Amino acid sequence: MAALYGALEAGRVGIFESPTGTGKSLSLICGALAWLRDFEQKKQEEEARLLAPEESGQEGKECPASAGPARPESQGTAGEPDWVTAFVRKKEEQDLVDKLKEEQIRRKKREDRLEKIRNNVQLKYAAKRKRSEEDETKRLIQLSKEVLSEEAGDALEQLDHNEEELILAEYESDEEKKVVSGLEEDDDDLEEEHVTKIYYCSRTHSQLSQFVREVQKSPFGKDTRLVSLGSRQNLCVNEDVRRLGALQLINDRCMEMQKNKHEKKSDEENEGKKRRVSRTICPFYSYEQMQFLRDEVLVEVKDIEQLVALGRETKACPYYGSRYAIPAAQLVVLPYQMLLHEPTRNAAGIKLKNQVVIIDEAHNLIDTITCIHSAEVSGSQLCCAHSQLLQYMERYRKRLKAKNLMYIKQILYLLEQFVAMLGGNVNQNPSYQAVSQTGTVLKSINDFLFQSHIDNINLFKVQHYCEKSLISRKLFGFVERYGNPASAVKSNKENQKLSGLQNFLLTLQQGPDTEGTPQSPVVEAEHDQVRTASPLMQIEGFLSALTNANQDGRVIINRQGTVGQSSLKFLLLNPAVHFAKVVEECRAVIIAGGTMQPVADFREQLLTCAGVDPARVVEFSCGHVIPPENILPIVLCSGPSNQQLEFTYLMRNMPQMMDETGRILCNLCNVVPGGVVCFFPSYEYEKQIYAHWEKTGLLTRLAVKKKIFQEPKKPNQVEQVLVEYAKCIKRCSQAGEQMTGALLLSVVGGKMSEGINFSDDLGRCVIMVGMPYPNIKSPELQEKMTWLDKTMPRAAGQPPSRVLIENLCMKAVNQSIGRAIRHQKDFASILLLDHRYARPAIFNKLPQWIRERTQVKHAFGAAFAELRKFHRGKLDAL
Repeated sequence: MAALYGALEAGRVGIFESPTGTGKSLSLICGALAWLRDFEQKKQEEEARLLAPEESGQEGKECPASAGPARPESQGTAGEPDWVTAFVRKKEEQDLVDKLKEEQIRRKKREDRLEKIRNNVQLKYAAKRKRSEEDETKRLIQLSKEVLSEEAGDALEQLDHNEEELILAEYESDEEKKVVSGLEEDDDDLEEEHVTKIYYCSRTHSQLSQFVREVQKSPFGKDTRLVSLGSRQNLCVNEDVRRLGALQLINDRCMEMQKNKHEKKSDEENEGKKRRVSRTICPFYSYEQMQFLRDEVLVEVKDIEQLVALGRETKACPYYGSRYAIPAAQLVVLPYQMLLHEPTRNAAGIKLKNQVVIIDEAHNLIDTITCIHSAEVSGSQLCCAHSQLLQYMERYRKRLKAKNLMYIKQILYLLEQFVAMLGGNVNQNPSYQAVSQTGTVLKSINDFLFQSHIDNINLFKVQHYCEKSLISRKLFGFVERYGNPASAVKSNKENQKLSGLQNFLLTLQQGPDTEGTPQSPVVEAEHDQVRTASPLMQIEGFLSALTNANQDGRVIINRQGTVGQSSLKFLLLNPAVHFAKVVEECRAVIIAGGTMQPVADFREQLLTCAGVDPARVVEFSCGHVIPPENILPIVLCSGPSNQQLEFTYLMRNMPQMMDETGRILCNLCNVVPGGVVCFFPSYEYEKQIYAHWEKTGLLTRLAVKKKIFQEPKKPNQVEQVLVEYAKCIKRCSQAGEQMTGALLLSVVGGKMSEGINFSDDLGRCVIMVGMPYPNIKSPELQEKMTWLDKTMPRAAGQPPSRVLIENLCMKAVNQSIGRAIRHQKDFASILLLDHRYARPAIFNKLPQWIRERTQVKHAFGAAFAELRKFHRGKLDAL
């Protein structure tokens, strides 16, 4: 806490490491909020000091300033006269005092308002009653409208009102706009001064909710103004919008409903001139209701679930209501993507200037930034989008303005050229188009633009058009209406024309393999999301990625068996360009995690490349709270039959290496109680070694002492396996049978290696088989290595690419072995099976608290004796 306080006070960029179970979250909360409280107090004292002379003797001090202009002739001398300098200084002082007064008044108003809400229960009931009355009035008006419309009929309609919503509105680019929209004007009026605050971000919503609960329990829980931010998917309370499922669809529908709200007035004004169009607006998007929700959020700390419940109760949008609370909040809790992706950050109203940012669970921060700003599109998505857009343009050609047609034609041309780069033709089914030259090609952004003949198109303007026109949303509505073969088809000429689109989309779904199901995805939920979202939404992300600087990324053209299976992928090589703005604007940035070793990646790839002065960077790593005797880490160099353990890609497939691994596990399972978790470098190797043990009968021997579980590939099955694994261990500990627990065969980088706790009996021993080096033949990794060797200096005589490979490997190892020790009284042994772990360069990349206690054993006998002694001693103590 003291180190964190010091880093925030000095405006540093800190890399903080504190193992899980050491109270990391609470230390971050208390250290940061204590600093913020002291900072606010100092600021108020400074304000009081500056305002004190102002209040005591204002009249007397104004004389020199008013006397100044009486001597204009003295300006002829070289340099400025004393009275001018004094006047300027006095003016600056007065401006500062005025600004401080404004801030003081605003702060007082906010505090009074929140105090009133905190203490006045009657006010809440009054607001609730008013909302009920408004709901009833709206319902009666809606009923009246429906009755009137039924009586009047609508014979004049050329298109029904649902289809009217699919037409693109007239588009004007920013250069043509002279007047900002009413929405933007409103936002300017509502803009509030941002107080100094802490932005805390983590990876998942569940981690953020856990953090908020820690804040509620802390000494700062009562007095902190905290707001939780999330995506519309997590915060939307409009059931009609939530049902859309895919995040992009929810975003687009929400934006469209807001647009409808602001266009409603102009429709009503022009009612006499043209036919009025029915537009859907969101009942939760009411500024008055959202103001009420904002104040409720600031009065009492709430997590995402409580925020959503409050939104439903108050009939206010939690997504926008929480954003209105950002300026006055002291602690803003949000997911990674919201903070690290600049367009999302700006849209949310997050201002980082002179603020504090804490990024927790940051061990994979570099990969996160790379993933957020990378994008991939398949050949079938490109062809599908082209077909949908072409049909859309044909259907509404007479209704679309010239500007819309121009941009649609540009997008169609882009899609055509992208498919051509994959060796295909947009007018043919991609699932049946074979690719003549398969393989992977990497190109710089500029080369890709030139070779695909799209360098004459302004991608920034196309990207801006897609955002403002909501074309992907309109296209989704169009396909939803006409492109679903299962939907009821009306027998009119227009729909007959569109049967081609239905047939084409059906063949895209089925693909060349007509024997099985149309598509058999790995994850059903993912399949649903892809199926419901328009492919143009995915392509917009790819277009956006192409606007990066040429040197910072590469385009990977991956040509597989058919055009449909082939893909275009943008790979970000320099994540620092997107992180630079965060560290430039912020007062201080803290990158924290349970296992941050090796930290060289953060220093070089992220901070140095982002232009951070090395003197500004501070590192802090603390040990674990467990006693030294509660952990036994061993590097094992050879097995029971003296076979040297070296799991290189060539050696690990040898039968004797797989047999030796099995023998080690058999011996360990005899002495280790409870659960044993064994990590393998990949799913393929785990499958291979399992089949080998099954064949040799080793699996049967293992099953005598431990029930064997395997990590499933499908994420939706992980929970079930873990429940069964835990049940088995609990049953064995109580029964006193021959079976002493369970053995879980897991994979590094899988679901079990991150975010899951194997505390107490669930993980009494963690085994790491070999070294999980990444696939060096991957084109993406090769390009990253080449880029690093060109841009980074050599580290300790090693090329940066070699350091990267080692660091990626050891980050994965550290994450996996950190699963076992989760609290102060926990104990476990850790076994690293490979003699290469004993090399100083590798050994030094283990977390300090593990490294300090690690023993290197060259013979299995000595290691086994230590393990038996350790576990027997712990059992006796229990």
